[in-house]
Amino acid sequence: MPLNNLKPFRKKDELAKRRTENEHPYFALQHQMNRMFDDFFRGFDIEPFGRFSTESVFMPQMNISEDDKEIVISTELPGIDEKELDISITKDALTISGEKKTETEDKDKNYHRVERSYGSFSRSIVLPDGVDKDKAEAELKKGVLTIKIPKSAEAQPTRKKLEVKSE
Repeated sequence: MPLNNLKPFRKKDELAKRRTENEHPYFALQHQMNRMFDDFFRGFDIEPFGRFSTESVFMPQMNISEDDKEIVISTELPGIDEKELDISITKDALTISGEKKTETEDKDKNYHRVERSYGSFSRSIVLPDGVDKDKAEAELKKGVLTIKIPKSAEAQPTRKKLEVKSE
């Protein structure tokens, strides 16, 4: 690796120049074209050659906590009914997926407005060894999904309290 790559850069163009100066000219051209397309599409709500702006992306927030006895996953799912959720658990992963649908309608004598939005999501997390998937529980309350997965007896740490003797 050239020492130039280890120096901190001062300008944005120095990084691109450093990255492309040791590459083949065709790769340098490809990097410049990619940067040109990225700059062109920045600020629009569309992705080139990917999703269109009509698709809604909904990614629920997750909080994961673990203690000696269980793993607790809390997910914010406002406006989603339990019938729209699919929760599956295997020995090494938990997958939460669903679809959010909203429709608002506003009528007046001069106008009629209907807005619809749809979005699907899927989140997966890897589970550690030693969870008891058969005893897992899920509860949806006030837009918050809480999943509790207990650990098996073998996975729980065993502690023995020692008594301190003094003379």
